Amino acid sequence: MTSPDSNNNRFTRQQDLVPHDRLAQLTTTVIGVGAIGRQVAMQLAAIGARRIQLIDFDTVDLTNVTTQGYHTCHVDWAKVHAAADAVQGYDGLIAVETIEDRYRPKHKIGEAVFCCVDSISARAAIWRSAKNRCRFWTDGRMLGETIRVLTACNAPTRDRYSETLFPQQEAHRGRCTSKSTIYAANIAAPSDRAALGRPSPIFLLSIRG
Repeated sequence: MTSPDSNNNRFTRQQDLVPHDRLAQLTTTVIGVGAIGRQVAMQLAAIGARRIQLIDFDTVDLTNVTTQGYHTCHVDWAKVHAAADAVQGYDGLIAVETIEDRYRPKHKIGEAVFCCVDSISARAAIWRSAKNRCRFWTDGRMLGETIRVLTACNAPTRDRYSETLFPQQEAHRGRCTSKSTIYAANIAAPSDRAALGRPSPIFLLSIRG
């Protein structure tokens, strides 16, 4: 098997686009390994993240094969273990930490946090705990074919992000048969990941199907 550090370097065709040395020094945390979160973890692994932390309490069910990209062999696995298995399929040298639990303030997190949870109330609670403990924050939101990606990495963008949070009762619920699609997640996840490398401190993507 070819090592990622061999002469056949797998990062050659992105080296002018992705700051590999900087990325290799980061610990990235993905909170919520569902439709968007799993895709974020896969793309972080593909582009060269060396330390990835996955936090989720849920298990894989059959619907997650269609909407979240999990493999049928992972049904009934904890999502963090199924995602870790896929991440290490890219590169067995990636250090993957799995926390099979809800996010809790006691958990240590990386410098870059990707918040990919389902509810606005969960986002708000995580943000209150994590905002002063990470350097870069990305929030991927999706309902059906509507996605929104927000980032915060300095005081102005942190203040602006806080303004996007609202009470859970104001959230649009949608029908249970139109909550998630793999193709929308595949658009949101690259946007989450791309925001990590953007020089601008403000990054906002909103797409409505």
